Amino acid sequence: MTADRLADLSAAGVSIWLDDLDRGRLTSGGLAELVADSSVVGVTTNPSIFEKAIVGGAAEYAEQVHDLAVRGVDIGEAIRAMTAYDVRWACDVLARTHAASGGVDGRVSIEVDPRLARDTDATIAEAKALHWAVDRPNVLIKIPATVEGLPAITAVLAAGISVNVTLIFSVERYRHVLDAWLSGLEAARANGHNLSEIESVASFFVSRVDTEVDSRLPAGSPLRGTAAIANARVAHEAFAAVLASDRWQALALDGAHVQRPLWASTGVKDPAYSDTRYVVDLVTADVVNTMPEATLDAVRDHGVVTGDTIVPSTPPPTRRSTRSPPPASTSTTS
Repeated sequence: MTADRLADLSAAGVSIWLDDLDRGRLTSGGLAELVADSSVVGVTTNPSIFEKAIVGGAAEYAEQVHDLAVRGVDIGEAIRAMTAYDVRWACDVLARTHAASGGVDGRVSIEVDPRLARDTDATIAEAKALHWAVDRPNVLIKIPATVEGLPAITAVLAAGISVNVTLIFSVERYRHVLDAWLSGLEAARANGHNLSEIESVASFFVSRVDTEVDSRLPAGSPLRGTAAIANARVAHEAFAAVLASDRWQALALDGAHVQRPLWASTGVKDPAYSDTRYVVDLVTADVVNTMPEATLDAVRDHGVVTGDTIVPSTPPPTRRSTRSPPPASTSTTS
């Protein structure tokens, strides 16, 4: 293990993404610094992150809020305009990373309105609107893995739009997500889209599983703190099984990139547990770990990266994805 623990994690095959974004981080160059110095190669956002950003950074958003108010824009459209602006800027910060990785990394996620999670058609329309609003090739549109979200995932991928499938908790639902992803790529191919330009990740939530399961276990149970990592490892088995399928191999031959598992909710909720456990215990090739900055700092400071902690004795299946060290990045606005 080298002195740079984040570089060790990246070398082990894990793409490090930051689970946070605000305009102050963009204007100060803080995001660009993380890309240049901390092996960060992507960003995820969600409505809660943007609520905190806008409320806590009123000064940075004041001019845009004033202009939107003068125009009489309603609250929903105003929020969409502000978040799309930040995501577009972050996409520009990560543009060189995106190009250097062959389109695999350098990605920034923006989520559809969560109020649409039970409406397939509205989710599809919102995803297309966000893709248009951000207007960057490295944006990922986040769609929740609800029952109604599954056909939306397929339809949006079929339109050639890259997707981050979010809020996956169970292995059973993850298998449905994998099927929706494959169906989307097959439809995209039939629609004449270049599969190598479509990227997808599946955000499998980790720490929240321990929070829920631990609450149902008696104090002192040896099972406390074991469910989340075990659940994620079983999900990875489902992922590996799909990569071994003829269905995936046919898409890979046409240039498709694999839908990587993304370990989300990796900040530790219980102070009794190591603050790096949801990172260092879920290391393997071709996965993403999106971390709040506190977790990123913890891994940098004392994370012990020992190699593959999911499938240490099994070589990964052949999969089409391009990885390279992230270059220094510059920040531009639009």
